[in-house]
Amino acid sequence: MRSSPLVGLPSDRKQIGPHPFHAVGEKYIRAVVDGAGCLPVLLPSLSPPLALGELLDQLDGLVLPGAHSNIEPRHYSREASYAGNVHDPARDENTLALVRLAIVRGLPVLALCRGMQEVNVALGGTLHQKVHELIGFADHRENPEDPQGVQYAPAHPVELAPGGWLERIAGAREVSVNSLHGQGIRDLAPGLVVEATAPDGLIEAVRLDRGNPDAPDPFLLAVQWHPEWRVTENPFYLGIFQAFAAACRHRSQNRR
Repeated sequence: MRSSPLVGLPSDRKQIGPHPFHAVGEKYIRAVVDGAGCLPVLLPSLSPPLALGELLDQLDGLVLPGAHSNIEPRHYSREASYAGNVHDPARDENTLALVRLAIVRGLPVLALCRGMQEVNVALGGTLHQKVHELIGFADHRENPEDPQGVQYAPAHPVELAPGGWLERIAGAREVSVNSLHGQGIRDLAPGLVVEATAPDGLIEAVRLDRGNPDAPDPFLLAVQWHPEWRVTENPFYLGIFQAFAAACRHRSQNRR
């Protein structure tokens, strides 16, 4: 009998030289270990996918990490992708399906940056491809010339929904978060409710709440920022991973 829950992390498919590799950023893996106290399991993004349902049946939680790539717009609109937009079709194929399968199975999900956008698209929402070009919205991208410590430093405040999960974790109505994304939620998917918004009104966090008190929803929290960054040094970021870990442990215990 294992003591630590197993948490899956879908991989990016990256071309390194002549060969494709499957990779997950170490900061996400470390956050699962150090922030959640769980065992990370890297899930390959093969095309065609593996039997994703069988994979999820072995897990106690799912973390959808951020990535350099963006979801192909064909998954949520008829817009063409802009020149230079980096895509990962294999990750799209796997992760969009994983979101829906995880919800059906009651598997806890924590989604970060690209992961939040995957959750929204998987459930029927849409995205802005270039938030920084929209009137009334700020530029949420990092400066690529800054050192990592500056890129991942707090960039702007977010207002937390009253009575929401994040307000309970933070113990406050407003917190400061980092910001390293060019895309964002345009139309919120059915079944998701807003947990946090940026000063310009952009949705920064959501959770699953389909409004049926007779059928409680599984834990699904998605944030646009990067709480995995130095997670043990930031009480709010750590609290997010600890809340996810509690849901994973509950599932693990109920499966034994």
